[in-house]
Amino acid sequence: MAQQEEKMTKLQWGIIGLGQIAHDFAETFDQSNSQLTACASRSLAKAEKFAQQFNLSKAFGSYEELLADKAIDIIYVSVPNRQHSQHIMQALHAGKHVLCEKAITMNSAELQAAIELAEQKDLILAEAMTIFNMPLYQELHALIDSGRLGKLKMIQAPFGSYKEPDPSNRFFNPDLAGGALLDIGTYAVSFARWFLSEQPEVVASTMIPFSTGVDEQSVTILQNQKNELATISLTFQAKMPKKGIVAFENGYLTVDDYPRADKAELFFNDGTTELIESGFTGNAMNYEIENMVKAIKGELPNKSLFFTKDVIDILDQMQQKWHK
Repeated sequence: MAQQEEKMTKLQWGIIGLGQIAHDFAETFDQSNSQLTACASRSLAKAEKFAQQFNLSKAFGSYEELLADKAIDIIYVSVPNRQHSQHIMQALHAGKHVLCEKAITMNSAELQAAIELAEQKDLILAEAMTIFNMPLYQELHALIDSGRLGKLKMIQAPFGSYKEPDPSNRFFNPDLAGGALLDIGTYAVSFARWFLSEQPEVVASTMIPFSTGVDEQSVTILQNQKNELATISLTFQAKMPKKGIVAFENGYLTVDDYPRADKAELFFNDGTTELIESGFTGNAMNYEIENMVKAIKGELPNKSLFFTKDVIDILDQMQQKWHK
């Protein structure tokens, strides 16, 4: 009986969109207080195959059927970027909490509409951005707040990934919101915004387009009222180490593979060094899931949405610079 009651109190998740990221999500899902129950695709056969692979009890051949299931509490949205806003709004209207893949929306206007609807419905809306959920970044914030490193001066956030130059794939297809910015760029900007003490402005940004018109590479400079600077370097046609650097008056820190990092190195001006380790890279998606559930249960403030809103605003500013 106790086991039955525990199962009944678990929050139930459903997935909309069954691409690779959804497979990663389902494969790593490991929670004691919530359960992955259902999936939906426009193809029932695809949904049934996914459900069988990950031992889910429900498979739907339409997104609407999943949203109509009253047993489902939370929707994980993992459709292509351009469709995020549509499915976020539909899920919120259906009374579901929403965790959406990055970039959460195409622009700030879409995000603001979703935030307002979530507030009206008393629902939790969050972006599946690992940087805002990895334990390491909480540790680093605590270190900075202690004052040991002094004032923040500068941040470097490069991200380069080589994609086969195929105009039809999602990375370069404008109809699927292709381009580096809404794919890898959200990580770089999120890394910078996490450490900046206040929201910056885009003071300069230049972009080189792919043949389809989407952004293939770009360099951006951010600056806030405290004169903290950040550079964002992105490309889809060259590999660059995902090594974030955050420089302070008394030293600097580096974070290798920063999207899902579990360790950082500190280098002080006196020549001493330290290694900080927290969390586990392989558990990145579970940290997102765990924090989402805590926010729903009122055990944790949904503070990541504050950073997400700032990041989307920065992405808007960058694109405005490009298309003047």
